Amino acid sequence: MAASSADISTRIIEAVMAQKLAPGTRLGEQQLAILFNCSRTIVREALTRLATRGIVTVTARRGWFVVEPSEAEAREAFAARRVIELGLIRQMPPLGKHALKQLKLHLQREKAAVRGSDVGARSFLLGDFHVCLAECLGNHLLADTLRDFTARTTLIAMLYQSSHDAAQSCEDHVRIVAALEAGDTALAERLMSDHIGTVQDALRLQPAAEVDALSQLRDALAPMADSARGAPRSAAAPAATGPHESPDSSTYLGALL
Repeated sequence: MAASSADISTRIIEAVMAQKLAPGTRLGEQQLAILFNCSRTIVREALTRLATRGIVTVTARRGWFVVEPSEAEAREAFAARRVIELGLIRQMPPLGKHALKQLKLHLQREKAAVRGSDVGARSFLLGDFHVCLAECLGNHLLADTLRDFTARTTLIAMLYQSSHDAAQSCEDHVRIVAALEAGDTALAERLMSDHIGTVQDALRLQPAAEVDALSQLRDALAPMADSARGAPRSAAAPAATGPHESPDSSTYLGALL
C-alpha cells in the first residue's frame, strides 16, 4: 500500500527522534519513493512539509538533507521550548484521571526503555514525553509544535555530542508528573525549567559571544602593521630592469593595487 505524504513526514520525524537519522543525512527522493511505494511527487510533498517545519533542508543541486542546526539555532530551540512548555504548565487546568493515567503509562514505557538496550526506543520515548504532556492537556496544536522542537532538540543533541543521562531525564519526567498530580503547578514549572536547562547544559556548545559591530569594524579597518606593509612605496617609477629581467611579481601586483 502506497504511503501518503503525511505518513512519510511522520516516519521521518519519528526516525529523527529515535536518533536513526543523523544531522546532515541525505534523503534521496527516488530511494524514499521506492521505500514507501509511492511517487516522487508524494515524497517531495512530504519533504517540503518537513522543510517548512525546520526538519529538512534542500539545495538546488545537492537535494534534500536532514538539517544541521547551528549553535545559535540550538540556543533558540531551547529558548522556544522554555517559552512553550513552561507556559503550557502555567496555564494548564488540573490533570484529569484519564490524562494522568496516560502520562503514567508513558513513564512506565520510558523506564522500561531506559533499562533496555534499544537506544532508538529510549530516545524516542524521552522526547515524546513532552508531546504526550501537551496532548494530555488537550492542546494538540502545541503538541505538534513540540514534536517538531523535540525532533530538532534530538538533532542538536546528536550534533553537539550531548552527555545527558537518559536515566536522569526519565527521573526528571517522573518528578514533573508527580508535581502535576499533586496540583503544584509552580513546582512542576520549576522542575521543567531545570530539566530543559540540564539537557541544554549537557551539550558541547561554545558560550555565546556578544558581537560589537563597531569593535569589529575598528579591528578590520585598523592600519596595517609596518611589518606587513613592507618598505614605503615611492611615487616614482620603478627602477628599470635589465633586458632579460622581469619585474618581481609581488612588486608588480603591489604597484597595481
